[in-house]
Amino acid sequence: MHNQEEEKIFLDKIDKEIKIEPKDWMPEQYRKTLIRQISQHAHSEIVGMLPEANWITRAPSLRRKATLIAKVQDEAGHGLYLYSAAETMNISRDEMIEQLHSGKAKYSSIFNYPTLSWADMGAIGWLVDGAAIMNQVPLCRCSYGPYARAMIRICKEESFHQRQGFEILLTLSKGSEAQKQMAQDSINRWWWPSIMMFGPNDDASPHSKQSMAWKIKRFSNDELRQKFIDVCAEQVKILGLTLPDEKLKWNEERKHYDFGEINWEEFWNVVNGNGPCNKERLAARVKAHEDGAWVREAAAAHAKKNPRPLKGRLATV
Repeated sequence: MHNQEEEKIFLDKIDKEIKIEPKDWMPEQYRKTLIRQISQHAHSEIVGMLPEANWITRAPSLRRKATLIAKVQDEAGHGLYLYSAAETMNISRDEMIEQLHSGKAKYSSIFNYPTLSWADMGAIGWLVDGAAIMNQVPLCRCSYGPYARAMIRICKEESFHQRQGFEILLTLSKGSEAQKQMAQDSINRWWWPSIMMFGPNDDASPHSKQSMAWKIKRFSNDELRQKFIDVCAEQVKILGLTLPDEKLKWNEERKHYDFGEINWEEFWNVVNGNGPCNKERLAARVKAHEDGAWVREAAAAHAKKNPRPLKGRLATV
């Protein structure tokens, strides 16, 4: 039985916006909630490399190739920051990766959709990364210190990804009729999966209420989704394109956009492993992990032979 005094200190810190650090006492459920959320976030960054890496060799110019490589590399880095943050809660990276490969741990449902055209690199940057930023900026104020600090750098890099995506769509929208149509088709396919990224409606979200009480989350799923829709409904006008929702309309009374019904059956179907690319994505991650076993073994053998501490900048990573 935990000490009531420790719980009081913990709740006091939450109330006063003092970060909870790895060595501080915390409720077991707080720890489990963070492990679930941070590891799911890390898995999403790593799996999220796959649909975009698919287009690196087919990017239409050297500049586009270089920026897409840089973006995919950023995502790998984000996954590593987040695995490191989760490891501060007494779970090993091996255990988290095993949970992903076995299907026990989830990752964002959005990455189970295929990338069918170059314009999808634009739609993913604008919509998918845009939704991620909307979700993640409040996490910079998360009550758990290591997660909050990791998110500051991640959000800065994600903002570049979003701008890169919007610029791809803007270029296509000013091109030939075929290019404009390709951009519109991409938005049509990615819009609804993007607004599903905020998770189920608040009344169907089992973790939201407690996460907000502990200041892990700052806004509810529905609040963030509405904010995202309001922003995109205005930005799409700059592209001269449309969002695929006949019910999308400004509501003067609410000062927000009204929008159509989300297909929650599709959302849960994808979350539960039955999306267009679920099996393909997981198989690719498992294969990469197995193919990289020799690298991990070599690194471990080298570290055992040379147990000297790292010097300089590397020591602080």
